[in-house]
Amino acid sequence: MAPWLAAARDRRRPLAAALLGLSLLLVGCQPASQRSSGRVFPLPRQHPDDALAVVTRPGGEGLQIWLDPDTSRPGICRPRWNPDAARLRGGDGPLPVAGGRAPRDEFYGAMARGEVRWQLKRLFASVCRRVAPQRAFLWSEPPRSAAEFRPSPPLRLEERHLLSHPTAVRRAEKRLLGQPLSPEDLIDRPLPTEAPGP
Repeated sequence: MAPWLAAARDRRRPLAAALLGLSLLLVGCQPASQRSSGRVFPLPRQHPDDALAVVTRPGGEGLQIWLDPDTSRPGICRPRWNPDAARLRGGDGPLPVAGGRAPRDEFYGAMARGEVRWQLKRLFASVCRRVAPQRAFLWSEPPRSAAEFRPSPPLRLEERHLLSHPTAVRRAEKRLLGQPLSPEDLIDRPLPTEAPGP
C-alpha cells in the first residue's frame, strides 16, 4: 500500500470516531421528564406480595400488575396471567397510586424486560407460599404478545354452588318469624341429583 494512502486513512479514523461519538451524544441526550425511569417495585393491594409496579412511561406512569395464583391443578400453584393491568401514576414519587386500566401492549412490552420477569417470579413464589403452602410452586413464563396469551377457563359453577340448601333456608325463615325449630330443620340431607336433559 502506498505510504500516502495509509497516512490519509490514519488521519480519518480519529475524525470518524469523533463524529460518531458526537452524534451518539446528541441523539442520546433526553431530559429526564421525557424518558421512563424503568423502576420495578412491589406495590401491595392487600398483602405485601400481591402486586408489582413497573414504570414504563415518562413522569412515573406505568403498570400495576396484580398477582393472582392459579391453584386449579392438584398439588400445584402457578401464575394466572392477566394482561389487563392497572394504570400506575406517580411511580417515581413517594406515593404511587394505581387506577384505571393500562393497554395490553404496554403489559406485553413490560414482560420483555428480564428484571420484571425476575421480580414476578420472586413475588409469585411468595404468594404461593402464603396462599397454598402445601402446593409446589411451578413457574410459567408470562405472555409477551397477544398471540401467546391464553385466558384461564372460567370457574364452572353449577346450581348446587349458587343456591342455599333448602333446609338452611327453612331454618332461617323460622328464626326470622320466631317459630321453634324441629329436629328435621337441623339436618341438611344430601339433595337428590337431577336427571340430565331438559
